[in-house]
Amino acid sequence: MQFVDIKNDIAFRKIFGNENKKIILISFLNAVMKLKGKDVIEDVEILNPYQLPIIKNLKASIIDVKAKDKKGKTYIIEMQVAEPDGLDKRLLYYASKEYSQQIESGEQYTELKPVIFIGIFDFKFTSGEKYLSHHAVCDVEDGERAILDMDFYFIELPKFVKPLKELTEITDKWIFFIKEAENLTVIPENVDDEGLKEAYHDANKHSWEKEELNAYDYAAMREQDERGKIELAEKRAEKRADKQAKEEVARKMKQKGLPNQDISDFTGLSVEEIGDL
Repeated sequence: MQFVDIKNDIAFRKIFGNENKKIILISFLNAVMKLKGKDVIEDVEILNPYQLPIIKNLKASIIDVKAKDKKGKTYIIEMQVAEPDGLDKRLLYYASKEYSQQIESGEQYTELKPVIFIGIFDFKFTSGEKYLSHHAVCDVEDGERAILDMDFYFIELPKFVKPLKELTEITDKWIFFIKEAENLTVIPENVDDEGLKEAYHDANKHSWEKEELNAYDYAAMREQDERGKIELAEKRAEKRADKQAKEEVARKMKQKGLPNQDISDFTGLSVEEIGDL
């Protein structure tokens, strides 16, 4: 078997947005939120089911699936492969907008149902060491939750380092699947959850249509382009900061009356650049 990169836009939507295999999304939601007993999700309606996109309109770096359960709760599952500026504010805006749009002006607030956001990040987002964290509105002193309608779950893939042989919980097996499936050639023997089994089968490249594989490859190129833009911007920022630091040193050396050539030899700036300071 050859598995796709689950973090890829097309792969993520195809696996988690498959309305014909909702068992996959249901299993994932129950695992991440660690639901048990009467709280277990038994059925969902996928609000934006997977459809093969027009390739030229593919977006990169933001991947999401949205669903609703029988209790009216909305689930937003988003995969972020690169950290955009202001991510924390965007997450709040996204979830709040989804929450407020449930009713029209003048309708009863009691009609509003909870919104749960699950973010899967291919970068470190929080300062703690936990690879799965749960965030909610609560009293900062005693942790009491008086506002219950909005929850955020963050999965930070770089923090997940458990090897396959140590995976016992279904939550960990799901996170391992998202992070490592592309590096496997067989379905792990310890996969005993039906939803996760189906996810592995759907991630098998040999079961994909040619058009899907083409879209998958194009999405991967777009993703790499986005990463390249971020890396280039970071390098340019570092270069500007380095030059500014050198110019500051050069100014101080000029103030002490040192020759421009000596300053150039020390800082690496050209004599012309030093003369322009």
